[in-house]
Amino acid sequence: MPRIGVFVCQCGNNIAATVDTKKVASDMGKLLGVVYTCDYKFMCSSPGQEMLKQAIKENNLDGVIVSACSPHMHEKTFRKASEAAGLNPYQCEITNIREQCSWVHHDKTRAVGTLKSNDLTRMTIERLKRNKPLQKIKIPVKKRALVIGGGIAGIQAALDIAEGGREVILVEKEPSIGGNMARLSETFPTMDCSQCILTPKMVEVELNENIKLYTYSEIEKVDGYIGNFTVQIRRKSKYVDEERCTGCGECIEKCPFKVESQFELGLAKRKVIYTPFPQSVPNVPVIDAPNCTKIQKDKCGVCAVVCGPKCIDFKMEDKVVTEEVGAIVVATGYTLMPNERFGAYGYGKIKDVISGMQFERLASSSGPTGGEIRRPSDGKVPESVVFIQCVGSRDEKCGVSYCSKICCMYTAKHTMLYSHKVHGGQSYVFYMDIRSGGKRYEEFVRRAIEHDNAMYLRGRVSRVYEKDGKVIVQGADTLSGSQVEIEADMVVLATAIVSREGADTVAQKLGIGYDKYKFYNEYHPKLKPVETVTAGIYLAGTCMGPMDIPESVAQGSAAAAKVMALFSADEMAREPITALVNKVTCNACWDCLTACPYSAIEREAVKNRQGEVVRWLAKVNDGLCQGCGVCVAACRSKSIDLKGYTDEQVFAAINAF
Repeated sequence: MPRIGVFVCQCGNNIAATVDTKKVASDMGKLLGVVYTCDYKFMCSSPGQEMLKQAIKENNLDGVIVSACSPHMHEKTFRKASEAAGLNPYQCEITNIREQCSWVHHDKTRAVGTLKSNDLTRMTIERLKRNKPLQKIKIPVKKRALVIGGGIAGIQAALDIAEGGREVILVEKEPSIGGNMARLSETFPTMDCSQCILTPKMVEVELNENIKLYTYSEIEKVDGYIGNFTVQIRRKSKYVDEERCTGCGECIEKCPFKVESQFELGLAKRKVIYTPFPQSVPNVPVIDAPNCTKIQKDKCGVCAVVCGPKCIDFKMEDKVVTEEVGAIVVATGYTLMPNERFGAYGYGKIKDVISGMQFERLASSSGPTGGEIRRPSDGKVPESVVFIQCVGSRDEKCGVSYCSKICCMYTAKHTMLYSHKVHGGQSYVFYMDIRSGGKRYEEFVRRAIEHDNAMYLRGRVSRVYEKDGKVIVQGADTLSGSQVEIEADMVVLATAIVSREGADTVAQKLGIGYDKYKFYNEYHPKLKPVETVTAGIYLAGTCMGPMDIPESVAQGSAAAAKVMALFSADEMAREPITALVNKVTCNACWDCLTACPYSAIEREAVKNRQGEVVRWLAKVNDGLCQGCGVCVAACRSKSIDLKGYTDEQVFAAINAF
């Protein structure tokens, strides 16, 4: 005979105002197997927990039900208290009579709320009678981390984990780490030189003994689960031996062929063998194979001739390396919406219509013009520049519905850079709203307007066209109620921030969720902002959505903290609420494998003594299973049960209603 205790919480007046908690406790005491009942003002308080522990010991209870708030709030609290009293924590169940009764039934007589609370508690009692003591799942943890993406968020995460004494593998698809921040001239609101604050961190990554750096590499495949991931990484051929290369740059200097530079966004050309920018880490050149005449036509080969260490190998091939890690941090960053989508603003037709990132390269001292603001068409210094905000942002018809968050700030920064470099020049800004939420951000925008004489015009631009060497911008100023026409020398578009190309493919390999814009989904936007639904995989930076540098750095450190918490013990304890397959009745239809959103179902071969496969079964990987129960619903043969929520328990609860 079970010995169950029922504890009904008043939750101050949250529950007691519409539920007669004394009556609920009294009614439950009449049920078979219930040997102790009580109601108390705050069960979650220290006195309430002590009362629970004492009742378990004095009445020799083998099951506990707390009728209180949502299990998401205090299930762990009460299970911990039960465990401290010697009871298996999974013999403690929570009945939600606050959100499901009190808060939805505003009845001053308390009749409805009390009746429903009785029903819910009685159902939980019947389910608890069929509970089995469960034990937490122990999973060994490999104390190595993988960071995908070498932008500022990925760099911060890698450095924090490495400084914690754990080995990190940092994978970056480009030839150098640094990400989009490496392209910036200065950063708001402090106007620090971007390279001055980024380069030391890049060098620190290269020199840190705990960081293994794979640049020009991509994730090929991810298997396993939290604490035990197996990752295949494709290391694309650089045609340069990294171990022997000294980074002297002789090969780059002698290469006779040039192509458009992706790093400079089409504003300059680079050699076919190249490093993306002077401060690249690692300082090892890469051969652009599709444009190399030696690789494509077996001609030239000058770079190999002049290379002193003889580290150039034109026959080098991609190779796939396998690494075993315990946690993964995804920091794949962002890109800008393709400018070609904005033909209405003259992009692609008018050379002097450029993107905000292209303006950054013009303003950068390491950029194609050496930091001088010059028009791409003829190299002249522009005497007037129009900045157009929200190009593609907050506009579902032409772009995306969301705000790109940093455009208002970097446009203000651009007007300052222009004012400082072109004395006497005039900048105009067409905006919808100024969104400057951040520490010292509003003051920064005011400084651009009041001290650097940027003229802000609230309105949209209707037309951009070229006339007599000028770029004519027609728009509206809604504050004055007038139409505006400006003869500009250059137009800068603040284009929308979007997810990286191939972000969805990476998400599918990792088994994490993403939204319709292909930004990755966090587990909970407020309570678990850097975790994903796949345990052991964490997020950092703009792969989740638009954010500025301080936010990206903070999230990199937050993700690293989560990884270090995971690595703090040799084994990780997980909740035992997982699916269980009945091997006798499973008919290997694989509906469960298709339905499982966490890839936790595997195929298991049953072999005879001769080693021949005689049968296939579904097997649940407890390390991956999140206990969602989707496979239980999908199974045609009813061969899968969820521990703690078996069919027997669910039917018993229903019958008690």
